[in-house]
Order: sequence, then C-alpha cells, then structure tokens
Amino acid sequence: MACASHYSFFAMAAARFSSLSSPRHPIFGYDAIVMFVKDLAVNVRDSCQQMVQGSPSGSNGFDEGEAPRAVFNVLDGIIKSTLDRLKTVRETLSVPEIILAKISTTTDFRELEAAIRLLSLEGKLDVALWLRSKLITNHYVPDVITHNHLVNAFCKVGCLEKADYLVREMLAQGPSPNCATFNTFIKGYCLKGDVDKALSLFSSMANYGIKPNRITCNILIHALCKEGLVEGARNFLAEILKDESERKQIDLITSTILMDSYFKNGDIAEALDQLTKLLQEGKQLDVVAFNVLIHGFCSNQEIKLAFSCFGEMIKRGIQPDVVTCNTFISYFCKFGAFDEALNMLSIMLNMGVAPDCITYKMIVQGLCLRGEVDKAAKILSCMLENSTIPEPVIWNSIIYGYGKCGDTKNALSIKEKMVAFGVPLNTYTYNAMIYALLKEENINGALSLKREMDQSGQVPDLVTYNMLVGATCNLGLIQFALQLHDEMLRRGYLPDVVTYTELIKGYCLKGQDKEAEEIFFRIWNSGLQVDHVPCHILVKRHCRAEGLKQSLSLFDNLLDG
Repeated sequence: MACASHYSFFAMAAARFSSLSSPRHPIFGYDAIVMFVKDLAVNVRDSCQQMVQGSPSGSNGFDEGEAPRAVFNVLDGIIKSTLDRLKTVRETLSVPEIILAKISTTTDFRELEAAIRLLSLEGKLDVALWLRSKLITNHYVPDVITHNHLVNAFCKVGCLEKADYLVREMLAQGPSPNCATFNTFIKGYCLKGDVDKALSLFSSMANYGIKPNRITCNILIHALCKEGLVEGARNFLAEILKDESERKQIDLITSTILMDSYFKNGDIAEALDQLTKLLQEGKQLDVVAFNVLIHGFCSNQEIKLAFSCFGEMIKRGIQPDVVTCNTFISYFCKFGAFDEALNMLSIMLNMGVAPDCITYKMIVQGLCLRGEVDKAAKILSCMLENSTIPEPVIWNSIIYGYGKCGDTKNALSIKEKMVAFGVPLNTYTYNAMIYALLKEENINGALSLKREMDQSGQVPDLVTYNMLVGATCNLGLIQFALQLHDEMLRRGYLPDVVTYTELIKGYCLKGQDKEAEEIFFRIWNSGLQVDHVPCHILVKRHCRAEGLKQSLSLFDNLLDG
C-alpha cells in the first residue's frame, strides 16, 4: 500500500508537470521548471527513504534493496518525459508569439528591426513581413537596410512580385531605396533570366536620383554575357565609359567577366586584348582572373598557355585554389590523360590545396573508365577516413567499374558500405549492380535487385528494363521479356530501339522469324532512329537459315520504305 500511495504521488506530480508545460503556459520559465523538478526529486527521495526504513523487509512487495531503485526508476521516467514534453512545447512555440510578446514589452524597435533581418536570412519571410507590418502599425518604419534584407530574401527565392511590392512601398512611403536596393532587385531579375526587366530597372534609377555603381554595372554585364550577348555587354560598357568620371569604376571584375565570355565564344584574341588593357592600366590579377584565363585556355585546348598562367600565378605569389587544379584535372580526364590528372592531384596536395567532391568525382570516374577500379576504391576509402562522405555518383561509378570487370563481390561490398554510411541508393546504384550481376549471368540476382528497387521506392528506369529484357531474351525467356515490356508501358516508359532490338534478338534465338520481322518493321515505321544492329541480326538469322531470298526481300522492303 505504501508503494501504491507513492505511485499515486508520482501521478499527481506528473499531472502538475503536464499543467506547467502545456501550451496554455508558454511563458512559464524553463529554469523555474528545472528547479521545481529538482525540489520534487529531493522530496520524493526523502519520502522513499522513510518508506523503506519504516517498512519490514518484503512488506512492500520488493526484494531487499530493490524498492529504492524501482521507485527512482519511475521518477526518472516521469522527469525525462516531462522535460522532453517541455522542450517540444518550447520548440513548437511560434515565432510570432515570441515576437508579439517582445513588442508589448520593448520600446527599442531597433531590436525588432534586427529580428526582421534575421528572419529574412533564415527564409522566414511571412513572419518577417508580419513583424514589419506590426512595426508600421506602431508608427515605426524599419530602415532601408532592413528593407534591403527583405528584398534580397524575396529575390533569392524568386518571389520578384513581392520584392517589387516592397520597393514600390519604399518609394511611396519610405524609407527611400538606395543603390543597394536596386542592385539586389536587378540581380533578382538577372538570376531569373529576365535581362530586359533588369535593364529597365537600371534605366529607372536616374528617375529616383540614384546613381548606379560598379556593382550595378558588373551585375548587368555578367547577365548579358551569360545570355551570350557579349556584344551587348560591350556596348553597355561603352555607354558607361562615355562619362569620363565613370572610367575609374571599370574594375578587374568587369574585365574578368568579359574575358570569360570571350573565351566561351572561342574568341581568344578579344580575351587577350582585354587582358592587355588590364595590364596596361596596372591592374593586379587575382586568383579569379587567373582561373578564368586557365579555364579559357583549357577550353580552347591551349594547354601550354594554361600552364604558363599557372606558372605566372606561382611567380606572383598567388596561391592556386581548388578551382585552378580542378580545371587542369578536368582537361586531362576529358582527353584520357589520367596519369597527368593524378600528377596534378599530387601537386594539389603538395601545395596544401584540399580536393573537393568535384576533384574526387573526376579522378574516380577517370580511373574507373581506365579499368583501375581498385585505385578508385582506395580514393573512396581515403575520403571516408577523412570523414568525407562522397556523393552517390562516386559510389555508383566504382560499383559500375567493378561490374564491368566482372567483380561482383567487390561491387556488392561497395553497395553494402554505401548503405552502412547512410548514403541513399538511387536508380543508378541499382542499375550498376544489376549490370554487374548480369555480367556474370546471374539473372535471378538481377531480378531480385529489381524487386528490392520496387520495395524501396526506387522506380526502375528505361535502362533497368532494357538490361533485363536483353538478359531474359538471351536466355530464351521471350515471354518474360514481353512481360517486362508490358510493365514498362504501364509505368509510362516508351520502349526505344534498344528494347526492340533485344526483342528481335530474342525471337531470332527462338526461331520465330516472323515475329522478329514484325517488330523490326514496327520500329522502322515508328519514326525511331534505327541503327544497323537490328537489321544485322535479321540478315544473320536469315543467312543461317539459308534464307538469302528473305534477306534480299527485307532489303527491298526497306528501300521501298
């Protein structure tokens, strides 16, 4: 009975906790509750000790020494669940409620302005607008910096209509927008690809007495170049340069943007002309400018000039960064020069430049293409040892590489490691594994993986089906291949020439020439791009069956078609 009374006491305490931590008491202090819990723990402990000491052994239903432990276990559970509940209540308490309480207690509206900026940075724009409206209702208009934070946040998420509304309100009732406001708004339109609207905003700045600065100029030049309008960018720059006072504002960033665009258009002469102007004006190139030059030369296969720039960087004491090294590695991998790519990786490490995911991705994919999958797997292990979890494409490349080499065991090992490190398996992962299993003619294992895909929510794609259709046709399981074909159609995939070629091959292996020809003429008349493979399969089949006339007839039909 003593224990029952104490359990009843715990229940009452839990009820008290629930009332204190309920949403109806959102301002009850966390520290106060913690003190209450500590006091309760002391009281219960003393009460339990008295109960144990005043009761004969065994009369309370516990073995000797177990009563205190059992009682305190119950108490621990109550305290833990209550504090967890309190934490949840505090975390789910809406931001507006906290801020509303702040409005009623503070007279320093600058704190609330800071809250708007913070909410804008965190992307909580509805709450930020709500707080702004509350401040205006209290006859306090947030300053231009606060409004710029809001405009910037809306532009980042593509809500240009709301940004436009804010700017119009600023023009109508204050605070007056400044150059930063327009720069932010112009950049928003440029990111959306609406350069005409951005240029229109630029033109309207003068109407409000706002003078564009070099940032405005660079944003627009970059946007024009990105759209391929290099000539338009140059004309725009020429218009600005008509005013001699603006000449000093054309800086390294502007020239770097133009050089990058010239290189992308294959106009090396214009890019070098822009570089010459920079050097004549005594401008000091930075790492970004050198990266643009190196990338431009590599893109135009001028690798010697690219290395000359690399050497010039070192001479000038400019430390190459990961972008510099990745540009060279990308060039070497593109042309199959993997030894040079690995050499650049060594140079990179010796210079103290840390490789990033792009570096590893290029190196791993290059090694796998070269057949050196074990080296790629070692790089994967190094990444994991350095607490870098690679993106799925790196894992998939290694799995596919092992599959191509017929090493299913290692392919499966990489897949299992992938799961162990919490990297989600995607359709490409399963396709790589299916490819590996089919390489060793393990059709049952491949079909098992397809079932696993379905169960895990990863939908097989056209590549998955084509591999399985081809494998089942090779084994003479033409009916199963047709079932897979029908499943493709149900899932909305349109079979391509590969699918039908595999079915043609399957029918030919079964000696069903008529069905094979029907499929051939179906794809021939469907408008699909047909290569020589299905035709070659049919001709080969007819020749083996001493059907030279059928082969000639097939060609006649094709010529007539």
